[in-house]
Amino acid sequence: MTTTATIRMASTEDPTPNTFWARLGSAFAMFRNAKSITGLVILGFFVLIAIFADVLAPFSPTQVDNTARFQPPSAEHWLGTTHIGEDVLSQVIFGTRGVIVVGFLAAILATFIAIVVGVVSGYVRGWKSEGLSALTNVFLVIPGLPLIIIVASMFEEPPLILIAAVLGITGWAWGARVLRAQTMSLRNRDFIQAARANGEPLRRIITVEMLPNLMALIAASFVGTVTAAILGLTTLSYIGVIPVNTYNWGTILNWASAQGAFRQNQWWWYLPPGLCIAAIGVALSLINFGIDEYVNPRLRSAGERARAMKKKGLNVNDAVTAVRTVEVPTTRREARE
Repeated sequence: MTTTATIRMASTEDPTPNTFWARLGSAFAMFRNAKSITGLVILGFFVLIAIFADVLAPFSPTQVDNTARFQPPSAEHWLGTTHIGEDVLSQVIFGTRGVIVVGFLAAILATFIAIVVGVVSGYVRGWKSEGLSALTNVFLVIPGLPLIIIVASMFEEPPLILIAAVLGITGWAWGARVLRAQTMSLRNRDFIQAARANGEPLRRIITVEMLPNLMALIAASFVGTVTAAILGLTTLSYIGVIPVNTYNWGTILNWASAQGAFRQNQWWWYLPPGLCIAAIGVALSLINFGIDEYVNPRLRSAGERARAMKKKGLNVNDAVTAVRTVEVPTTRREARE
């Protein structure tokens, strides 16, 4: 009786977190390792700059100072000025807003389409699944950058929202393909079969039962799309497809190249936007590495083993591990003793 009461009390006090919110919280555990946290901090820094650009920028990005043309960094202009006296720091700060807006809008649109097409095509069977899979294959071979160039040439000043929409529409297929494969493996699991046997609708099975188990792949797809969108935007701005009056880091590099800043070694004009592109690329890569470490059991166990060795003061790169040796008795007398 006592044992049974103890077991019941333990089960009531420590219930297994099997609710939707508990599973959703455990799905975001991929952002709790050091790599993901570092990447999120760097990315959050750029997001704050984009939000408070009007407050942080010391000057307007188009304000001209005729007395300070091609001026190197100084107390008044921390990152120097352009060929007509515009403040480079203000342009970099306002350019962050365009990069973040396009990157996140394109990623949100692409991830939404990837979830709808990938999960539905992986769960349903028959011609619906094959039709959505064929649609994904078609978008896999559509070249993104040439399509954006064609669309941008149709407008005198294409807005950033249009560029983000084109980047999102052409960038969802890879994520949908991965989500379809994972959904096909999930649809035969016991909890999905139980939900289907209980008569739960398709909408609830996908949103409540499947999506929490797909959050790592969805997050990886989102981060990859943000990276591709930012690189696509800066590339198109640098080659002049996007109008130069639309501020982002690519247009700053375009102006610097057109005015000979690279040849004249005016590093304060082209180096800051280049470093910003590299920094946000590092941040997104760290987030992706953290997700991979969480999803891949081998990487996760290797990381845990390395951290445990560091706590014990051992070098992770040592090829030989110290082994405790025990003397073996050679005679019967020594064995008795």
